[in-house]
Amino acid sequence: MCASTYRPLDSPADAEPEQPPGLSCVGITIPIPEPLATELEKWRASFGDPMAVLVPPHITLITTTPAMDWQGTMEHVRAVARAQSTFTVTLKSTGSFRPVSPVVFLKVDQGFEECVGLHEKLQAGPLERTLDFPFHPHVTVAHDVSDAGMDAAVEELESFEASFEVRSMGLYEHQSSGSWKLREELNFGEDTEGSETSGS
Repeated sequence: MCASTYRPLDSPADAEPEQPPGLSCVGITIPIPEPLATELEKWRASFGDPMAVLVPPHITLITTTPAMDWQGTMEHVRAVARAQSTFTVTLKSTGSFRPVSPVVFLKVDQGFEECVGLHEKLQAGPLERTLDFPFHPHVTVAHDVSDAGMDAAVEELESFEASFEVRSMGLYEHQSSGSWKLREELNFGEDTEGSETSGS
């Protein structure tokens, strides 16, 4: 089976088992552009989160999902990207998944419905599966840190607000080493067929 669905994209996974041969796991995210990404990375580090320097700020659209048919998955994701228009995301104030999960996040205000719509289109066809929790777009700013660190994140970023244009999404493949590899950056409204990154 795939690695844990709760492990952030791009994070190391030294303790996770290898994937069975022939099974790929994918993740799809919206990247946070600069200089906002660096600002959010600094905030996350300030709350004591060691993943701040390992996981670029992002909005997850699809978390770790099995993909037996990689070519079919690529075609599906590309088709969704071609049909998607750019949109604006505004991150505003904070929320938390506590006590279910030790996560503090920035809320997606403007752009929430667009993110949900993208998720629903992507989590279909070769990527269709039942999730344990309803999809909730967000940007993590503290994960699995002390209660004091999570409280600080909630309070210090309560008045935070920033907007950016979403023009693309990244398709990642989970490697047997436990890391994530960006396989393709898909620009919305463009024909991206054949743009898969080279290498293994």
